[in-house]
Amino acid sequence: MKDCIFDDFQNSVDESLLRHRSILDIITKLQESEARVNRAVAKSITNCGCIKLETKKQYTSNNINDSNLDDIKSSNASHIEGSLCDNCREVIEKELGNNLFYITSLCNVLDLNLYDILLKEYDKISILGKYTMR
Repeated sequence: MKDCIFDDFQNSVDESLLRHRSILDIITKLQESEARVNRAVAKSITNCGCIKLETKKQYTSNNINDSNLDDIKSSNASHIEGSLCDNCREVIEKELGNNLFYITSLCNVLDLNLYDILLKEYDKISILGKYTMR
């Protein structure tokens, strides 16, 4: 069922992309959409203030082993305090949706299947778990 949703989305994107089918158009629009996501998050902090940043140095250790991987994860923070208001959430969701559109457009023009890419990444994360170290 999930692959049907991804395939339907990918087909819908392909059908709706009429003018900007050039790879150059797509990658520049993708880059622009990524910048708009970043800008929307920054505006949530600087204009709205619904979230704020509380930064400090992240935990690092030269001696990484199984026993302290969980400690590293729990001690590293997102630096975000608060939560998105409804307006900021809506704006960020819209910008992320646009970003997904252009990621999918790039997949289409390169004859890649978005669902297959997701599955490969999921398998890699599932197999390696916390050892992916991203």
